[in-house]
Amino acid sequence: MKASRTLTVFAVCLLALTASFAQSGRRIKTQPTPAPIVVSEEGYSESRPYKPVKIYPPNYKRPGGDEEERKKPVSDYETTDDPDVIKIEATLVTIPISVYDRQGLYIAGIRQEEVKIFEDGKEQEIAYFNLSDEPVTVALLLDTSPSTEFRIDDIRAAAKAFVRELNPEDSVLVAEFDGDVQVLTEVTRDRNKIFKAIDEADFGGGTALYDAVEFALTKRLNKIEGRKAIVLFTDGVDTVSRGADYGENLIDAEESEVVIFPIYYNTFLDNRMGGGGVMTSPFPIPSGGILNPQPRGTRPEDYALGKQYLEDLAAYTGGRVFQAGTSRFGLQSTFEAIAQELKRQYQVGYYPAEEGKPGDRKRIKVRVYRPDLIVRARDSYIVD
Repeated sequence: MKASRTLTVFAVCLLALTASFAQSGRRIKTQPTPAPIVVSEEGYSESRPYKPVKIYPPNYKRPGGDEEERKKPVSDYETTDDPDVIKIEATLVTIPISVYDRQGLYIAGIRQEEVKIFEDGKEQEIAYFNLSDEPVTVALLLDTSPSTEFRIDDIRAAAKAFVRELNPEDSVLVAEFDGDVQVLTEVTRDRNKIFKAIDEADFGGGTALYDAVEFALTKRLNKIEGRKAIVLFTDGVDTVSRGADYGENLIDAEESEVVIFPIYYNTFLDNRMGGGGVMTSPFPIPSGGILNPQPRGTRPEDYALGKQYLEDLAAYTGGRVFQAGTSRFGLQSTFEAIAQELKRQYQVGYYPAEEGKPGDRKRIKVRVYRPDLIVRARDSYIVD
C-alpha cells in the first residue's frame, strides 16, 4: 500500500516536471519555425532584353541585330566548325545576376523566394540560388596597340590593383594584344607570376581585338570549369584581326558561359591631339598627290563601331561596359569595381522545362520582387 502510494506520488511529480519543461521552453531543444516570406507581386524589377543599335561593320550583317534576327537558331548563320567552340548545355542553365539600386549601389540579401526566371516567356523552377562564392577564372586582356602607348604605365598599375582585389583562390590569365595576341601568363593563382606578366605588357603595332576575344573564349576559357570572366581593356577599334570578326565574337560570346566586362577607353581625341597613336600616323599619299581615304581604325565611325561592339559583348553575356577614368586613380577604381562585382553576383541555376533543339536560341528574363532596382543578366543562350 505504501509502495503504491509512493509510485503514485512519483508519477504525479514526473508529469508536473514534464509540463514545466514544456511551458518554460528553456530546457527543450526545438527548431524555431521560420517566419513566412511574403513576396509582393505588385512591386518587382526585371532584366531587360537587349536591343542593340543598328551599327554594322562594312559588308557584314550582324547576327542578333534585332529581335526577329535573334529569334533565329544560331545554325541559320554561317559559323566555323571549330571543335573548340563551346555551347551552353540545355540540361542545366546557370545565370549570373547583378542587382543594383538606381544609384548603382549593390543590393545584398536577395533571397531565392524573391526571384523568378523565365525562358521564352515561361517560368522555370529554380534548382539553386546563392551568392557567388566559388572561385572565378579571369582572362585579363590588355590592348597594347599604339593608341594606348601613352597610358601603358597606368594600365599596368590598374591591372595590378584589379588582381589584388580578387580572392586568393581566383585564377588569372594575362594576355596582351597589338598586331598579335601574346599570352603573358597562362591561368594561375600565383600573384607574383601575374604581376610579372602585367609588367611585361608593352605596346606594339596594330590592334587584333577580335582575334584576342576569340582566343580567350574558344582556346582557353572553354577548357575551364566553373565561373569565368573576361576583363577587356580597349578602345574597341580593331585594325588587323585575321582569324575572327565582330559577328563571330558575338556568337562565341553568346554560346559561352563567360561574363565579359569591357573597360572602354576613348582614345580618339587623345590620338588626334598627338598622343602618339594611330591617329597621328601620316596617311599614304599616292603619286598623283591625292590623299587616300583614311585607313581602317582612324575614322570617327570606326570608334563608334568599336564602342557598340563592346556594348554588345557585355550585353550578350550579362556583363557591363565600364568607362575608364581619365587619371591613374580613376582607371584603377574602374578595374577594382569589376573585381567587386565578380564577388557580388548571384548565381541562379535551372533545368529548362523544354530543352529545345540544338542551335535554338532561348530568351531569358529575370524578375526580382523588389521595386526600382536594376537587374542585369544575359538575355539568351544557345542550346547545345
